[in-house]
Amino acid sequence: MNLKILLPFKVFAEKSGVSRIVSETHAGSFGLLPLRRDCVAALTPGILIYETAAEGEVFVAVDGGVLVKTGPDVLVSVRRAMQGADLGQLRQAVEDEFLALDAQEQNVRSVLTKLETGFLRRFATLQHG
Repeated sequence: MNLKILLPFKVFAEKSGVSRIVSETHAGSFGLLPLRRDCVAALTPGILIYETAAEGEVFVAVDGGVLVKTGPDVLVSVRRAMQGADLGQLRQAVEDEFLALDAQEQNVRSVLTKLETGFLRRFATLQHG
């Protein structure tokens, strides 16, 4: 398989000869082998594993995103990614950075929703008043 990991502003990794890929979704781990049917999966923050003959198993911490398999090509589009040899450190990075930022984003979105709702209510009273 050919794997391409895309970030918003650059290509993080581009590998050919990938024999298997394992990623994390809301439903659990999701594995791909070369002859698997085409598919799409929503990824959660976690560890993506791919294996090549030259490099062996490679671990990449990824933020939420999308995985698309079409024929031999697998595209993974995520907001952030980090590669490392120590699985424990990568897992900790996912928990510390990716999940903490997601919680912060949810708080910001909640505040923005309240502001927008308040604005729309006031605007509606001006139009009817």
